[in-house]
Order: sequence, then C-alpha cells, then structure tokens
Amino acid sequence: MKIDVLTLFPGMFDAVLGESIIKRAIASGKVHVKAHNIRDYSKNKHKKVDDKPFGGGPGMVMNPGPVLDCVKAVKSKNKSTQVILMSPQGEVFTQSKAHELSLKKSITIISGHYEGIDERIRSVVDAEISIGDYILTGGEIPAMVVVDAIVRLIPGVLGHSESSVEESFSNGLPRTKKKRKYGSLVRGLLEYPQYTRPAVYKQSKVPDVLLSGNHKLINSWRRKMSISRTISKRPDLIKNIKQLEMGE
Repeated sequence: MKIDVLTLFPGMFDAVLGESIIKRAIASGKVHVKAHNIRDYSKNKHKKVDDKPFGGGPGMVMNPGPVLDCVKAVKSKNKSTQVILMSPQGEVFTQSKAHELSLKKSITIISGHYEGIDERIRSVVDAEISIGDYILTGGEIPAMVVVDAIVRLIPGVLGHSESSVEESFSNGLPRTKKKRKYGSLVRGLLEYPQYTRPAVYKQSKVPDVLLSGNHKLINSWRRKMSISRTISKRPDLIKNIKQLEMGE
C-alpha cells in the first residue's frame, strides 16, 4: 500500500513512521509512507503558503496553489490514489472506515493548518475525515491517527492474523456538545467556505459577495452556507442543536 501525506511540517511524522509497528511495516515493504512538504510547491520566495481570508475574519487561510500543485505531483505518479482531507467537517473516523481504507492500493492525505484551507482545494478531494469534534493545531496529528489505524490492518503487519479482529472497540461514547471557537462549528454549525488570494485561480473565482466589502451581506452569506453545509454533511449536529434548545 502507498500512503502520501501532504503537510507543512513533514518532520512531525518522523517519530511516528520511525517507530513500532509502522516502522516494521515500512521496512518489510508492506506499506510505503511519504510525507511531502507543501512549502516546496510555493512560488513565493519566502515559501509563504497562507494569506488573510477574503471578507475578513480571524486567522490565516492556506493558499490553493501550493496544495493543488502538490496533489498534482503525487497524482502524476499515481492517478488512482484517493485524496483525503483531514477536516472537522468530514465523516467521523471509525474502525469500519479504517478497514475500508486499508483495502485501497493508495491514499493521499492532506493535512490542513492555520484557520483552514481555501475552498478550491476541495475540488481535488475525494473524501473528508474528522477524528472527532474538537480543535487541534493542524491536521498532522489526525493524519497520523488515520495512518496508524490503517497500517495495522494491512495483512501481515501485525504478528497474528487475528490480532486486529479480536480487539475491543467501543463506538457508543457520546459526542461532545461543546461549541467550537473558530474551527468547524460556528454557533453549533459547520464552518462556511473559506477563500484567500488569488481571487481567481485557474478560472475558479472567489464568490463576489466576499469581495463586496459589505459585511452584512458577507455575514448573511456565511450563515446560509453554514446551515446548508451542516444539513448536507453533518445532519446529526442539527439534531443536537434542536435538542439543546429544547433542554433535552
């Protein structure tokens, strides 16, 4: 199996890939894992890969160019790879999902950072995965969790063929109801789409409302997009909000 990880901090993966079961799996040739530095694809002389969000707001947003070019480079060697974005907006990662991914020949994991990614990066994403409803500094640790969970399920990696089958696993723990500060949830909803410079990237344009300077319209658009995205991607959150409002 081939696993490519796109990150701003490839050094963070050294310890995970160089120890224990994953190290043995790589040494035996059962899996190949490579961390790609997104900064290598920045055309900025200072290797800058982020900028302020259009429409205002806290934090910085990752530019589309370096990430998309990095994905393109990986796919040039492996067109069939499944591209996964680590995101609080994604499907919650489970053992069942780990097993599903362990059957793939190749996956590419994008580790986001800062306040978020430019929405246009999602144009190359096949699936989004979250490891839970809480905020981390970036997508590197979630990517490590996914890699670890997948690799140990590859046939022959563990010492005994039944080792991964007979383990206890509980999926009945309740999901946290805490609200997020700036990340995925805004007042209990998923975050609206984010964009940063350039305003036009390979004929893909930032929505006009974010360039209008009219913050009332911008806030209205963001709220509508948050509601629409939550209904589409995480309808369970809508149910939780209603229960909280009713005091259940």
